[in-house]
Amino acid sequence: MRILAAMSGGVDSAVATARLVEAGHEVTGVHLALSRNPELYRSGSRGCCSIADANDARRAADVLGIPFYVWDFSERFAADVVADFVSEYAAGRTPNPCLRCNEKIKFAAVLERGVALGFDAVATGHYARLDRTDEDPSLYRAAEPAKDQSYVLGVLTAAQLARCEFPLGEVQSKTELRAEAAERGLLVADKPDSHDICFIPTGDTAGFLNDRLGQRLGDIVNEADEVVGAHRGYHQFTVGQRHGLHLSVPAGDGRPRYVLGLDPVANTVTVGPKSSLVVRTITGIRPTWTERPQTGSWRGLVQVRAHGEAMAATISVVADQLEITLDEPAFGIAPGQAAVHYDGDRVVGAATIAATNS
Repeated sequence: MRILAAMSGGVDSAVATARLVEAGHEVTGVHLALSRNPELYRSGSRGCCSIADANDARRAADVLGIPFYVWDFSERFAADVVADFVSEYAAGRTPNPCLRCNEKIKFAAVLERGVALGFDAVATGHYARLDRTDEDPSLYRAAEPAKDQSYVLGVLTAAQLARCEFPLGEVQSKTELRAEAAERGLLVADKPDSHDICFIPTGDTAGFLNDRLGQRLGDIVNEADEVVGAHRGYHQFTVGQRHGLHLSVPAGDGRPRYVLGLDPVANTVTVGPKSSLVVRTITGIRPTWTERPQTGSWRGLVQVRAHGEAMAATISVVADQLEITLDEPAFGIAPGQAAVHYDGDRVVGAATIAATNS
């Protein structure tokens, strides 16, 4: 097959590309330039997409003897990922930009261009498995649960998965992968993994949002709507947050308080006890399906964070929405996050969390 390998400049994508070359595929490497100021997108092990990352990807491609290109997707990334991230926080929600990048950039824009250029598939260094036993491929968790990245791939459709390759799905450990990279002569074998949001390399999400949304003083209130503190922007908070509240009025029972909700219109942040964060039902909107669309109700697992626990639940499709009833209560689930649903280790689909209820 002719495969377009997305090379970030890290060890994962470099080894994934090497495996495809070794398997006999006709591979071309591509690095995605996601910023017009790429030096801002990495600081040590934080972020990605810097000029240094592009150079690391090019050197890996040279070692493997494959063609290599840099594609400028900065405008589309800014519109579909960064702007979406800011607007979601402005609306009082907590988005997952990595999931949005996979949906809009890596497996939409890149795949679209790759197919137009005659490539059969796009490959990445994500830790997930594809089973092609049936006509439509099935997406599964990675063999090593600690490395599993199926959550951020849960938004992919059957048509997209049919043109995807994930060569690292069976990797047992990062140590094993780095040893393989060293054996192959890849200079990124010991390169630190990237962390945090790629376009916020400092890790200061609040500062990033302040620069774009400004600061507006507002009240922090309790469940009785009594003022217990002040904030400089509700977008600096997320549901379930405990630290950084700086409340001026202590709780009557002396127990910690958590963010329960955000009201962009009133510019208020509501806080209260952990017991008020209990979630038993979740409403998901804009559902997507990795295989055929589901109907009715079924038993499955739901995961609401990239490295969170998969929770047993009953999932129902109701008027193009998902109504998810958890077997056991969860805590601090924020609107805007993704609910990815599983049948065992198989990914069924995903939806954006619109509301929760106790």
